[in-house]
Parts: sequence; structure tokens; C-alpha cells
Amino acid sequence: MSTSRKISPIGIVAAVGMVMLGLALPVAAQPDSLSMLGGLSKGEWTIKHRDGSADRKICVKSGRELIQLRHREAGCSRFVVEDAKSKITIQYTCPGNGYGRTDIRKETGELVQIESQGIASGLPFQFAAEARHSGSC
Repeated sequence: MSTSRKISPIGIVAAVGMVMLGLALPVAAQPDSLSMLGGLSKGEWTIKHRDGSADRKICVKSGRELIQLRHREAGCSRFVVEDAKSKITIQYTCPGNGYGRTDIRKETGELVQIESQGIASGLPFQFAAEARHSGSC
């Protein structure tokens, strides 16, 4: 026996509007595997910003440390937009401190390209950077 459910046009418009505004909530069916990040070398990574900002060094244990470079606090919720073999895109929200969207493209296990934008501490940010494994930490 088959049953069908009708979705109201208002519901469809609301859902499309939320997605367009980046307000879509993660759904249980979407796994947060991000296996590409697990394949990165562990240890110290140097982040070189393309705008000439000072280099930054971080200790990478899982690769996920590269997602929220402008939001270092814990407790941020994440939504996986793309999870491919060599590229991931994550949207995240940090209650009380803004949000961001980060694209990470893997060139090798020791070199990635990062683009990120969002709001941190009430101010907009946008950057492009190269992150390279630089040793142990």
C-alpha cells in the first residue's frame, strides 16, 4: 500500500529561501565524513595568506583544524556542502561569534589551498591561503 504526501507551495518556497540564504540545517542523512582531511599529513602546517598577511603556524591532528581558521572556539555547528576526494566545502555557525564558509582543495597530502569568508567578531572576513606541512609539532 502506497501513500503520498503533498508538500505545500509555501513549504517549498520557504525551504528554497533558507538554502539560498545559507540557513539550511544539516540533515541526519548527510554524513560528516570529510575523509579528504584525514589523508593530510599530521603535524605543523604553515598558512601563507595571499594578501601578504603574516604566516601562521598551526598543529594539525585531524585536518579539521583548517576549517575554522578565523573561529578557533569549540561549539560551532558545521554543515558539509561538498565532500569530494580532493575538495571539501563546509559552512559553519559559531553562536555569538558569527559564521563562515570554507573551501579546502587538496593538491597533495602536504599541500592544500584554502578559501574562506564569513563574519567573525561582528566583522566580515575573506581570505585565500596556501597551507603546507612544515614539520612536527
